[in-house]
Formats: sequence, structure tokens, C-alpha cells
Amino acid sequence: MVVFGMKTAVVTGASRGIGKAVTQRLLLLNYKVIGISRTEDEELVKHKNFSFKKADLSEEKQTLQLCKELQEESIDILLNIAGFGRFAPHEELSLETISKMTQLNLTTPMLLSNATLRSLKKNGGYLININSIEALRASKFAGVYSATKAGLKAFGDALFEETRKSSLSITNINPDMTESSFYDALRFETSDKEDEKLLASDIADAVEHILTMRKGAVVSEYTIRSLHFGIKKKAKN
Repeated sequence: MVVFGMKTAVVTGASRGIGKAVTQRLLLLNYKVIGISRTEDEELVKHKNFSFKKADLSEEKQTLQLCKELQEESIDILLNIAGFGRFAPHEELSLETISKMTQLNLTTPMLLSNATLRSLKKNGGYLININSIEALRASKFAGVYSATKAGLKAFGDALFEETRKSSLSITNINPDMTESSFYDALRFETSDKEDEKLLASDIADAVEHILTMRKGAVVSEYTIRSLHFGIKKKAKN
């Protein structure tokens, strides 16, 4: 295992799912982690190298306040992980859902990147966006979600080109369906079969791979698929 110096990573959505798995991996790799989420995780807060910032990143005011706080920090890694999706005919989505999904999935990562970019470039760090397989395709009932993820991918790609004279590495990770709390409020979830879904630890593996590569090489696009396709519809109440 590669052991890093004590550098600082910011992880959004750190308390659950992919965010928690990535946070745990970074702590194992000897990073200090600033975890941002609406609720704190009792296991993570016990770790000496973990600090918690409470924020609802679907709210603009809270996000802007967080940006001001992060501008005072020396940051080596920004991982934009927090996000949510609702899947329905577009006219059935509430205006609030559309607004919050766009804020959390797209606007917030752009704001956080703006707030930390000078530090990331100075430290020769990493900016990693956890997108979705939906960033690469068009699926029915996923118009807003796909648009936000495709937008985040486009933002990451453009920023990669913009910052290539620096030592900053930028990567878009596009996972397929990953077993997590993402599906708690949805009418479907990942398959029960191990080869028909991804695990949060698979995404943590990808992050570790990116961080352990020779700095002169960058995986700008990282798509992870399950071996077979599977989906499970939830029983109706």
C-alpha cells in the first residue's frame, strides 16, 4: 500500500454511500479529510484525521458560506461526490426537485471548484468529479439528472484543458449503478447479484488508482460498469 504524506482532501457527501467509502479509503491512505454532508457519521467523526462540516449543498446560501470557509484552507484534493436523482416524466418533476438537483449535481461542484482551484493548482493536487454513466448517454425519465451529470463532465473536461499548464490532475469518474443509499427514495434499486452492480468500494478503488499513478499521467475519464446488467424494481406499497 502506498502511504501518502499528510495532505488534505475535501469530500462532499462523505457520510454515506460512495462518499463514505472514498473517505474511509483516503483516511487509510493517511489523508486528512474534511467531510461535508447534511448529517455526520458516528464512525468517521471518531477518526483523528477527519473533520466534519455540516452543509446542505442543495441550498445556495449554505454552499456559498462553505466556499468562503474552504478558501481559507490548503486543499490537495476536491472530490465532488454528493448528488441525487429523481427519474420520472419531466412534467411530473416538481420545480423544487429540478432546482435542487441542478444545484447539488452541477452548480455546487462548480462553486466548490472555484473556491479551491487556486489551492489545488498551487499544491499540484487532484479534482475528481463523481459523475454517472448517465453523463454519457440519453435515458428516458432522466432528463434533468442526465443533463446535470453531462454538464459536470463537460465542466471537468474544459477545466482539464484550462489548467494543463499547472500540475493539477482532473478526472471524471462515470460509475454505473452502484449499491448505495442513492436508491432509497426511488422505485428501483441495484440487483442482488454481485456481477450486476457496482459496490461503493469499487469507486474507492478507482480513486486510489488515480492518486497512486505517476503524476505525469492523468486518467481524465474513468468509466466503471458492472460485468452484467441488472436492475431490481421495488415492490409497491
